[in-house]
Amino acid sequence: MHMRPQSNTVGALIREWRTARRLSQLQLAVDADVSTRHLSCLETGRSSPSREMILRLSNVLDVPLRERNAMLVAGGFAPLYRESSLESGDLKPVRRAVEYLINQHEPYPAFVMNRYWDVVTMNHSANRLFGLLREGRPGHSNVLLQVLDPEDLRPYLSNWSEVAAHLMHHLHQDLSSMPTDGRLKALLDMALEFPDIRECWRQKPLSPSPDPLLTTCFRKSGMNLRFFSIISTLGTTNDITLEELRIESLFPADDETSSFFAREALHRDTTPNPDGLPWS
Repeated sequence: MHMRPQSNTVGALIREWRTARRLSQLQLAVDADVSTRHLSCLETGRSSPSREMILRLSNVLDVPLRERNAMLVAGGFAPLYRESSLESGDLKPVRRAVEYLINQHEPYPAFVMNRYWDVVTMNHSANRLFGLLREGRPGHSNVLLQVLDPEDLRPYLSNWSEVAAHLMHHLHQDLSSMPTDGRLKALLDMALEFPDIRECWRQKPLSPSPDPLLTTCFRKSGMNLRFFSIISTLGTTNDITLEELRIESLFPADDETSSFFAREALHRDTTPNPDGLPWS
């Protein structure tokens, strides 16, 4: 009789990640250079994987560092990857590099998010844009919640439905690729509590937008600003915090938006701040 692993066992985690990556046992066994019989025994809990086997399988499955630690702990081993504080001295060179990037993006907005879309810092132009729209900082530190909350940035988005659908699509994608992440599941639950959430946004897969590039359109008092985004990540990291950082740079999508920020730049000091804004 086959044993059914509990959801917190290393075998169950291996199976969840294999399913999320849409690999058969045979495909994963070939890629990881193990027998299908051994892999089946690992997933059902009849065999316990070694530390090296957990790392090999997690590498083939492209498991994020945070989840690799969870798999190691579930297998009875110590975590391998550290999660540093953004304020730690070890990360100071990286903070400076990221601040340089977002400061150099002036006069256009740029901000830095973690894996859960929480904004951890931004350049002065992003701070000014939020101040212009809301006459203060957003009500949420989380980009998804800012967009969905009718008391936050949502009233200033002229194409709110398109932007919200796009973000919900990506949230479902994140959950599909990181099925064991409780914080992502909690974020989805919070998102679905807001009013006017469409039924089709509650399930995956969502239909992708027919447009080749999503444009975010802000409006207020006759002013219309349109942006498209480029999101950058750090490469070859061995630290959970660094792996999860996302840098989003907004670029003007039309001449009106470009001219607006050009005029703004004439009336303020555009010298980059070497210390950046506070990291949360």
